[in-house]
Amino acid sequence: MLTILTQNPVYLIFLGILAILIIWNIFIYYHLWRIRKKLKIFFNGKKASDLEGVLFEEIKRLKKAENNIEQLIKSSKALKKVSDHSIQKVGVVRFNPFKETGGDQSFVIALLDSHNNGLIISSLFTRQGTRIYSKPIKDGKSKYALSKEELQALKKAGLE
Repeated sequence: MLTILTQNPVYLIFLGILAILIIWNIFIYYHLWRIRKKLKIFFNGKKASDLEGVLFEEIKRLKKAENNIEQLIKSSKALKKVSDHSIQKVGVVRFNPFKETGGDQSFVIALLDSHNNGLIISSLFTRQGTRIYSKPIKDGKSKYALSKEELQALKKAGLE
């Protein structure tokens, strides 16, 4: 057999080409095996059986996620509007308006939103009864004169 190969170089070239093709075939088979393994992982748990179906399914999922994100952004903006006008700052001061008798039964409460708008509620306790007063607050100020206790309540609520 060796003599046939040495006498006829065509057989030698044929064997060389055959060896190259076998090596090439092993190389291609190995890459095909790796691609199939990746595709199996990619298609795992998917309803679609082909790449186009999987891509279509993912596009639908992305559009749904985008819609959910848009709704969350709208809800967040609406909640911010509501929270800006909700009571966020509270200050309470108890005091005794009559230093010679009684205890700290009177109080002042300052209730403000994030823009320092709101009201002050003052309650004055006496033996004859309790009186309650309210004063509006706009931008941290009132158009009515404020007592020192009311100013303390505003300060405790976060105004300086």
